[in-house]
Amino acid sequence: MIMLLSGAPAAFAAEEHALPGAAMSLLWALPFLGLLLSIATGPLLYPHFWEHHYGKITAAWAALIVLPLAASFGWAAASGAVLHTLLLEYMSFIILLFGLFTISGGLLVAGNIHGTPLVNAALLVIGAVLASFVGTTGASMIMIRPIIRANDNRPFNAHVIVFFIFLVSNIGGSLTPLGDPPLFVGFLRGVGFFWTFEHLFYEMLLVGGIVLAAFLALDTFLHYREAGLPKVKDPTPDSKIRIRGLVNVPLLAGVIAMVLLSAVWKPGVAFTIQGVPVELQNLVRDGVIVVLALVSLVATRKEYRRANGFSWGPIVEVAKLFAGIFICIVPVIAILRAGPEGVLAPLVALVTTPTGGPNNLAYFWLTGILSSFLDNAPTYLVFFELAGGDPQRLMTEYANTLAAISAGAVFMGANTYIGNAPNFMVYAIARERGIRMPSFFGYMLWSGAILIPSFLIASFIFFGG
Repeated sequence: MIMLLSGAPAAFAAEEHALPGAAMSLLWALPFLGLLLSIATGPLLYPHFWEHHYGKITAAWAALIVLPLAASFGWAAASGAVLHTLLLEYMSFIILLFGLFTISGGLLVAGNIHGTPLVNAALLVIGAVLASFVGTTGASMIMIRPIIRANDNRPFNAHVIVFFIFLVSNIGGSLTPLGDPPLFVGFLRGVGFFWTFEHLFYEMLLVGGIVLAAFLALDTFLHYREAGLPKVKDPTPDSKIRIRGLVNVPLLAGVIAMVLLSAVWKPGVAFTIQGVPVELQNLVRDGVIVVLALVSLVATRKEYRRANGFSWGPIVEVAKLFAGIFICIVPVIAILRAGPEGVLAPLVALVTTPTGGPNNLAYFWLTGILSSFLDNAPTYLVFFELAGGDPQRLMTEYANTLAAISAGAVFMGANTYIGNAPNFMVYAIARERGIRMPSFFGYMLWSGAILIPSFLIASFIFFGG
């Protein structure tokens, strides 16, 4: 899941908005779990009702957090914690997502590519490489429609989208801070820009290679089975491959530049909104991203967006659902931040060896498992702090610990539809285009069968199993 790209230190520095996580029970996690179950079961058990009322359902779960928080800890603490999350996290998250969704939606890879196993594998590799430089969201939005068109005449095509989420929307974004929000948060905390490439390259190569090999084997088998089935007329006519809407390329570069600028430009100016300090560089970044998205809407020819099947449905769905997730996650993160003083103290004990050193295997798996369901960037921050929080020591003396935290947060965001924001957006786009995507739990069966074995192999090789 994407966090915000606002100043990461503020997430821990704003003590006036902190909830007493040490005094909170696991009952505070029930609305979050309820929302997850709603997302999981709604499209499967009551799809028509869910389609028309998912926003109201999400708002109801959010209210079950805000109102009890206010009753238990006072309105000031409750509103401060929620506003802190919405203003510094959710707004930046959805603005970045809106910008990348809008701009990449005007970049059309025209023409028809026939989705053979080798062609599909090549598209997945291109998308995964692109993810580390334009982010998993940008790469997903650029590549998802071409790969859907390449396979729109195949009886079996949902698996292609599942592996797309694995490789392009998650694993591929592990080599630079631009690739995935947890790595960007680490960059803001002082981790060097090229550190991730140097320390996650072989982990990414191994996990990505295993997943790609599994895809090739499965897609080859299904492609062979399709040969004996009645032919499906290709809805996309054959035509030469061309890239249209090139005006969006510099706009996309502008989004990346603004993200980088907000990391290096620190004027020390902040504006207080209802007691929450919002820093100038973040306001400038978010404002410019909105302007760039609006320029894309004006400058891109409408037929390019129509050819892409562009609609606002997926971004609206993500915006509503993740607003609820960001609110419901507030007490869960507070409990995690309480460390050994909170009810999740046994988790904290697991990341420490009997000699007092870091248990890197536990760091990898705990960061990853929590990142599968919680926002992976705050989860990364929690374990970053548990490991000492000193970027210089973590990049050198405890480099393997930081690599374990980073890999767990990025790789295991692929375990569920809500593990990383592009996951759900890709799911929504594919479903809207008529692909019968697996349910929430059905997708987890895929990730359990394909990803977990690859993570087991990587963890024992790299993190001291």
